[in-house]
Amino acid sequence: MANAAKRVLITSNGDEISVNVALHLAKRGCRLVLMGDEKGLRSVRERIVGSLNSAAAVEVVGLDMEEEREVAFEEAVDKACHVLGGLDAFVHCYTYEGKMQDPLQLPEEEFKKIVRTNFLSAWFLLKTVAVKLRDGRRGGSIVFLTSIIGSERGLYPGAAAYGSCLAGVQQLVRTCAMDMGRHKIRVNAIARGLHLEDEYPKSVGTDRAKTLVKDAAPLHRWLDAKNDVASTIIYLISDGSCYMTGTTIFVDGGQSLVRPRMRSYM
Repeated sequence: MANAAKRVLITSNGDEISVNVALHLAKRGCRLVLMGDEKGLRSVRERIVGSLNSAAAVEVVGLDMEEEREVAFEEAVDKACHVLGGLDAFVHCYTYEGKMQDPLQLPEEEFKKIVRTNFLSAWFLLKTVAVKLRDGRRGGSIVFLTSIIGSERGLYPGAAAYGSCLAGVQQLVRTCAMDMGRHKIRVNAIARGLHLEDEYPKSVGTDRAKTLVKDAAPLHRWLDAKNDVASTIIYLISDGSCYMTGTTIFVDGGQSLVRPRMRSYM
């Protein structure tokens, strides 16, 4: 899929999904900058390089995703582009869900944290990366990793703020695809299914979730954080998806199709 030597900026909070996305990209020869908490991502870089037993081109740039100043994002992206020598693709995996709770009981500061981390940072990064891609005159691919809780197929209660932010990101993908196409910039999203470390499966109990998913979900399992998402991201940043933009792809094993049944089983 012509991903060799792609220069990719990927945000990560160190979670299993984003780390394995980075690992899969590095295996295919992509040059990577991991962006997020610098200390935590240094250890992630070591894991990736160590697992490949080679001098993988993986670097780290620190950025506080709760930052409210646009210039902080500009400086971080500038640094990443300098390290990579340019930019071909941006993959935004960094999210913060918080604990499931009644929206009427959600504290103001927690709400603001959810919005800053999940929507404000997405806006600043989209804008900053798109300027770089536009000015480079080569275009590129922007991918946002979201969840089915941000779509019309949302699955569970207790995530009003988080789900609304992800819905905003999915709408951002659609509207910005219209504006950025003339610069050869493609903008897409993935609405992933839930895995066992997400708040909803944990809320019903891990053992119970493992057992009941066989009766509730079409593929009889939760999302595999190590493998199920990476291939779609690889496709979206590749030249093979050059005519795809403004789209949210569901990688959820059919979880969203059986929402009422899943909730009743759980």
